[in-house]
Amino acid sequence: MGQQNLTSLTEFILMGVTRQPELQGLLFGVFLIIYTVTVVGNLGMIILTQVDSRLHTPMYFFIKHLAFIDLGNSTVICPKMLVNFIRDQNTISYYACATQLAFFLMFIISEFFILSAMAYDRYSAICNPLLYNVIMSQRRCHMLVGIPYLYGTFQALMFTIKIFTLTFCGSKVINHFYCDDVPLLLLLCSNAQEIALLIILFSALNLLSSLLVVLISYILILIAIFRMYSTEGRKKAFSTCGSHLTVVIVFYGSLLFMYIQPKSTHSFDTDKMASVFYTLVIPMLNPLIYSLRNKEVKNAFHRVFKNQCKLCI
Repeated sequence: MGQQNLTSLTEFILMGVTRQPELQGLLFGVFLIIYTVTVVGNLGMIILTQVDSRLHTPMYFFIKHLAFIDLGNSTVICPKMLVNFIRDQNTISYYACATQLAFFLMFIISEFFILSAMAYDRYSAICNPLLYNVIMSQRRCHMLVGIPYLYGTFQALMFTIKIFTLTFCGSKVINHFYCDDVPLLLLLCSNAQEIALLIILFSALNLLSSLLVVLISYILILIAIFRMYSTEGRKKAFSTCGSHLTVVIVFYGSLLFMYIQPKSTHSFDTDKMASVFYTLVIPMLNPLIYSLRNKEVKNAFHRVFKNQCKLCI
């Protein structure tokens, strides 16, 4: 019976962000704007850090990869969600659901440790300025980016394979707007306690270990800043890590909000709102934060824009 249910299941139904039909048109417009800004902002950041030689530094190397992750994470979820807003039935095929889950997990897990690598980069720049170029060598930068991608891919494949090799039965309705691991576990008719425990353990490990690196880095940064005698030096140090600190607070804040809610107030609706924030809103905000708060990015944009105008003339 279990095998029959597994082979006959060809698609899932996504509940979406809201069940209120009158809000579908409004939400479609809102999320279309969010996704458009996300694509333009992150793609622009990737291109800018690639073509402008003055941005070929470790900090902008990490910013480029953060932009790639944000663009990927948003693209995995938002286009399908936009299509579902204008369809009568929000369906997703069995294999498309597995693919969406795998890529979402890979991008979100990679983002944890890219943000940690960026914190370590800021620590090296402020606490060891004379040795910065030696510490943050090209090889180390590639390692600090490559390891999160490999680790994120490993976890994504592990959880996706474990979930989709088990038997689904009963309802095929996913109480979410994309294929996430926890809502999918509720649809399994086989014992999912082992994989649920693994998800909890790895989620806690990813969140706490990456956050610990960030906290230690910024504690050491603050100690170094307070030891500076120059007011100008302090301002420059704060401005150097201000954008990254803003991104970290917004990202971890939304995740901690979801994880530390009391059980009495916890629901899938609040999870959806938190998910909207860290899968769609944050990828839109990150390039805006780095471009609006960073003079080097603004100057690079003006240089590239002027050069393009000269070529057109």
